[in-house]
Amino acid sequence: MRRRLTALAIALCATLGGAGCSQHSEPWQLTDVSGHLPDLDFRLTGDDGRPVAAESLKGRASLVYFGYTHCPDVCPETMGRLMQVIDKLGPDARKVRILFVSVDPARDTPKALHDYVGAFDPQHARGLTGTDAQIENMARHYRVAYQMEKREPNGNYEVTHSSAVYIFDAHNRARLLATDHDTPDVIARDVRRIIEDQS
Repeated sequence: MRRRLTALAIALCATLGGAGCSQHSEPWQLTDVSGHLPDLDFRLTGDDGRPVAAESLKGRASLVYFGYTHCPDVCPETMGRLMQVIDKLGPDARKVRILFVSVDPARDTPKALHDYVGAFDPQHARGLTGTDAQIENMARHYRVAYQMEKREPNGNYEVTHSSAVYIFDAHNRARLLATDHDTPDVIARDVRRIIEDQS
């Protein structure tokens, strides 16, 4: 399963043209997707059960990850890496949020998401869910691949999904893409540059 997820993320990076350079003399360590993906735009349901529009989230950089609460490996590992990024940002972490977007809305109720992201970081992480159509629409916008696998006899199932983290600036503009090959140090360094660009 990990190989499939990694392949999806690498394919996305290749589609976007690999790692680009910013207007700074120093190149980005992550994949520069500026101009290749649309601004952050959605209307979903937050883990508090209330409607959330992307427009209301401007003012902080957003690290957006598509996953699901029953994920056995990649999701908790990715969330763990993002917690390390938050730690490495120090005081700048207050200028960042993590948005965990469910690709399994049938099981990921607002409460399930609230408990899940809260176990990692209730201060910086927020869960988002919605109808199948809402999730499919958002995933299509950002070229996120996911697919429900065959149900087991007990009714459980896994959802294969891409493992990339999408990084948007405080104006909701798509800026960078991180994969599971990128270390917390590398992610934190580029996220800090985005924060400084907005200062």
